[in-house]
Amino acid sequence: MELNQNIKIAVDAIVFGYSENKLNVLLIKQKFGVFKDHWALVGGFVKDGETLDEAVNRELREEAGITVNYLEQLYTFGDNVHRDPRFRVVSVAYFALVNSTALQPIADSDADEARWFSINDIPPLAFDHDQILKLAYQRIQAKLTYHPIGFDLLPKEFLFSDLENLYCSILNKEIDRRNFRKKILSFGIIEDTGEYAPKSKGRPAKLYRFNQTKYEQLVQEGIFFEINFA
Repeated sequence: MELNQNIKIAVDAIVFGYSENKLNVLLIKQKFGVFKDHWALVGGFVKDGETLDEAVNRELREEAGITVNYLEQLYTFGDNVHRDPRFRVVSVAYFALVNSTALQPIADSDADEARWFSINDIPPLAFDHDQILKLAYQRIQAKLTYHPIGFDLLPKEFLFSDLENLYCSILNKEIDRRNFRKKILSFGIIEDTGEYAPKSKGRPAKLYRFNQTKYEQLVQEGIFFEINFA
């Protein structure tokens, strides 16, 4: 059977950050091609002999000058055969979670600029990247309820109010903070550092940190992390 195939494989990365009570997304401005000067997700083509994970991490370094710790495959986009006007491209999308307060992107390679945008202020995106971003946002909103991914967006030491505000920002709604605090503390996966954050007014607030080892131990024991926001 004759095989007539000329399909290119690409990877795209939706990098979420969090600062000043806002969920942010890392975008790059295209330097070349049909979408020159358009904003887009970080991404590019997979090289021969390169795994998908290697490709997406390389693109993050080359286009934005960053490395990430939490990276998860999201979905494969290829149903629209015209998603790239140049040729047939199937893209494997990943989403990443980072503490953006400590991560300054630097544009390189075929990116003219790299910048954080609030999730509520995203410019028109190249290709079908608006669709990819929408799905990624829905995924992390859902995943917050059954996996402690929010800690990857915070500094190693944080105020409990920071964690509450993060959940409110990502879910785009207010939560019952008293019940939320009670539920989170009941898991035993965050610990009091014994330190306090400086405050200009009122009592100093305690700093906490996420105990990854404790969480993994609980998972092994069959304890399911779940928070119901209904």
